[in-house]
Amino acid sequence: MENALRFLNGRIDYERSFGFSYGTREFKLVRMRELLARIGDPDRGLPILHVAGTKGKGSTSAMAAAVLTAAGFRTGLFTSPHLERVEERIAIDAQPCRSAEFVELLERLVPAVEAMDREGVARTPPEPGPTYFEITTAMALLHFVESKVDAAVLEVGLGGRLDSTNVCQPFVSVITSISFDHTKQLGNTLESIAREKAGIIKPGVPVVSGVTDPAPREIIRRTCRELGCRLVERGRDFDASYTPPHSVDLTPDCGHIDFHYRASDNPHQYSGLALGLLGPHQGANAAVALAALAQLRGMGWEIPEAAVREGLARLVWPARVELIARRPAVVIDAAHNVASVEALIRALNESLSARRRLLVFATTREKDIPGMLRELLRQFDHVILTQYWDNPRAVPVAELAEAATALTGRSYRVCPRPADAWDAARTLAGPEDLICVTGSFFIAAQMRHEVIARPFGRE
Repeated sequence: MENALRFLNGRIDYERSFGFSYGTREFKLVRMRELLARIGDPDRGLPILHVAGTKGKGSTSAMAAAVLTAAGFRTGLFTSPHLERVEERIAIDAQPCRSAEFVELLERLVPAVEAMDREGVARTPPEPGPTYFEITTAMALLHFVESKVDAAVLEVGLGGRLDSTNVCQPFVSVITSISFDHTKQLGNTLESIAREKAGIIKPGVPVVSGVTDPAPREIIRRTCRELGCRLVERGRDFDASYTPPHSVDLTPDCGHIDFHYRASDNPHQYSGLALGLLGPHQGANAAVALAALAQLRGMGWEIPEAAVREGLARLVWPARVELIARRPAVVIDAAHNVASVEALIRALNESLSARRRLLVFATTREKDIPGMLRELLRQFDHVILTQYWDNPRAVPVAELAEAATALTGRSYRVCPRPADAWDAARTLAGPEDLICVTGSFFIAAQMRHEVIARPFGRE
């Protein structure tokens, strides 16, 4: 596995880069199609749900996959980024790819990748070979086909139009939401971001949209009209009402949704669906997932209500308002833009009561740092600023402290490493308090490791 990781980490990896452009030189679907062609086009004929969106696309993908698995379909799920192990990105029926399988898949791709590297260098001007994300996407598709999955759910990595997953011909295209993120790459208006997300829409393929803001919603509507796609929209064709849990302080509890699908082809509803994931935003994500599955039901797929209930209730999806410890409560969440921070705060306010709240925050360059801090700082009694390691996109903790002080005039505790931040939080928090870690997938992963390795009250 070590050699496989060394090979992958030597590739261009936009999850670890900043300042890159989102153009056809850096992001080339033709390069992805060529890579797939060299390994036998494993995506051809694969029943795919393709999921894009600014926020919620990972949770929506996981929910749809969980329900399909509960319905008896062997289901592949490709998501990014991973929290602890790269194998997490490629899962079948909620089980990540085994390390040995991962290595074998990569070894089969290496000859094609190296050939494309050589050919790219020989061009004028030289062109880069397949990226980290393109290689892992190809590995996932190859694994799913050879494992004979009945369905695959693919989460878009960045944007949509030029994302490597966009070479697929899906059964259903899904856009969960549109808000501000990756504005340097996708544009600084909701309309420009919507155009990039709508780039996943294929002629004649049904589209499920959870987008409710009028301007980006109209972009999606227009694209569907131009490409002859049936459009199923939240607020018109389907919706869900969310009921928060009574308490998750000491005893686990679930929020619930009532789902209503009003489209004329197959109107139906589910009442009191328990959600394994906390927060009203997860109710919205569940509604989008169920509307997407309704399209498969319309194609003849048997997805009984019992499978819907089981899949949504049992889903475990780390770092999404994840309650990882109690007394004190410790929540890990990967919120990394203003919209997802707002969703996190609402979930905490509705679902968790605490005597005091402590925030551990680190984030990534090119994010809306003042916007996130503006929402977070007023919600917490104590704030600990830190930075994640082993990734050059991390915002130095001194810059975070300067940004926070500029907003409030106050000084904040600074810890240079996640381990130091966890030590500080453990010292400050009492049994009735709440510690919340957020700001990026990378800090979520590193702090999650610290919390598990050194539970509260232990050295």
